[in-house]
Amino acid sequence: MKSSGFILLAMKSILCILLFYSSFLFAQENGSYFSKRDSLIETGRQAYFSNKLPLLKKITTHVDSFYKETNDSILLAKYYHFKALQNKLTYTNDSAFYYYHLSKDISKKINDSLAVGRRLLSLANLQREAKDFLGSEISSIEALQYLEPIKSYIYLQSVYNNLGLVSLELNNTEDALKYYESALFNNRLTEKTERKSITYLYIINNLGLLFQNQKQHQKAISYFKKGLSQDSIKEKFPIQYALLLENLAASNYLLGKKENVILQYNEVLNIREKLKNYNELSITHINLAEYYKDLEQNQKALFHSNQALQYAKQTHNNKYWLEALDNLSKLTKVEQSKQYLDEYITLNDSLFQNERRLKNQFAKIRYETDKKEKENSVLKTENEKKQAEILQHKQQKTIGWLLFVLSLLLFGVGVLFYFNRKRKLLYQAQLERIQAREHERKQIAKSLHDEVAGDLRLLHRKLENSNLLEEAQKLDAVKENVRNLSHQLSSVSFDKVSFKNQIINLVSDYFEPDFKIKVNGLQNYDWTTINNSIKRLLYLSIRESIQNCKKHAKASKIAINFSVRKKYVHLGIIDNGIGFNTTVNKKGIGLQNLQERIEELNGKLTINSEVGKGTQTSIQIPLNGWTNKNTFS
Repeated sequence: MKSSGFILLAMKSILCILLFYSSFLFAQENGSYFSKRDSLIETGRQAYFSNKLPLLKKITTHVDSFYKETNDSILLAKYYHFKALQNKLTYTNDSAFYYYHLSKDISKKINDSLAVGRRLLSLANLQREAKDFLGSEISSIEALQYLEPIKSYIYLQSVYNNLGLVSLELNNTEDALKYYESALFNNRLTEKTERKSITYLYIINNLGLLFQNQKQHQKAISYFKKGLSQDSIKEKFPIQYALLLENLAASNYLLGKKENVILQYNEVLNIREKLKNYNELSITHINLAEYYKDLEQNQKALFHSNQALQYAKQTHNNKYWLEALDNLSKLTKVEQSKQYLDEYITLNDSLFQNERRLKNQFAKIRYETDKKEKENSVLKTENEKKQAEILQHKQQKTIGWLLFVLSLLLFGVGVLFYFNRKRKLLYQAQLERIQAREHERKQIAKSLHDEVAGDLRLLHRKLENSNLLEEAQKLDAVKENVRNLSHQLSSVSFDKVSFKNQIINLVSDYFEPDFKIKVNGLQNYDWTTINNSIKRLLYLSIRESIQNCKKHAKASKIAINFSVRKKYVHLGIIDNGIGFNTTVNKKGIGLQNLQERIEELNGKLTINSEVGKGTQTSIQIPLNGWTNKNTFS
């Protein structure tokens, strides 16, 4: 008995040792895996920060292979992230935006809030650079929803800093100041790292620029000096040191304190040349060109303008590219000046078109992403519904005693369905007629733009070549009228860019510091369920109202309110303009066209206005074709 007990004890000991050893091997294997994964990701990040595109491409390929071996979703999200970084290094921001979106969506599925917040911050930065300020604001606020619950102060400071920059671009100085204060608050909560110090210096610099833009140069200087007073900033953070020093020199110069300005600019120039910071070198040369231009030292101003142009082209810095061309057109003589001016006009038009393209591309990506998420949600709901129907069918085997009552009910429903179907068919036929007219308008607009405007351009060029400048100028005005008419006639499509994003882009196009537009309720509804003719009418109504406010009402604020009810869509537009006397009942052609469009959809238009008290416009469109009377009161 003693020997069998000893053997049993020995076997238990051996089993424990084997279990411990297998656990050890499992921990070693997993530790090795996580170490390899994290090392690979960090190497990719450093390749991007070092601007080493070939290495980043190589790491991205390794990440993709590693994902296929392990099926680790974190690696898939990182693969798309690195693809976005590659496109950033090659200045293809639309592709970068697309891959950031894919990376964000993968991180959402695995509930990686930190990664989602970081990708949204990257998206917001891209949108701000493309002057899609409203889109950048939306992405930043969404990033806060992921980062604040996990108290990620290191990235929260950057999100608030971006919101400050966007608010400043939208001329919301008070909001910008609040966001910068929130950025500083989160910076104080961040653990002491190099990133914390760098972000702090950027926030302080942005606060200085805020007051510099308001011409409060003494206050701006206090912030720049505060940043420059940081311990060993020149040695530790030369990039930020040069940025603060250059802005300090600019504020001193604008205050008339010019004695040390050139020394400071030259110091900044030397630092950036040493660091090969080509993007910022274009800014420094622009400032030096302005400095020498004010001193009427045109040769030096010309030299620095040429240098600025060279670096701006090299780094795709469009803002300073334009400024350099503008300076060169003013510093050179007739023929060369005209050449620079033509290049300026061509580039400016190209940049405007590119900004619109990027805005639409960003909106399209957002739309397609939202659409896919909704489709997945619908599929899941339908699957759950089918399972419920199967269960219900098994539970309810005998329902014969309800057949008579059910038959009566079905008969009543059938009658109601018949009349409702008949009314809907009549309404659908009306919508199809409207769609046909929209197609005709589109064809006319295309003909005006492609044929008539093209012929006018050729005739305009011939008149210019014949030195008939006055006639050419008059013909150019006619060409612009034809072009504007073609744009007014052209239809609006919601197939590629959603209704929500079309409205955002429309508001963004008209938004100005002294003409503010606020939109309420747009995000609260699923507009894909609304007929395109109704959405087109809403879009045109908003555009006509905004144009009237700018052209006639002299308004500075407009509130646009959307609401969708069971039977109708309501659009309310309120402005603080000069108003008008509605008893006169005088309507322009734009308003008459709008009223005719509303009548086509059996809608109701109500306009209330008093002289000096603004105007309230109410548009109600039925979803099912019920007839309403239009009023103008």
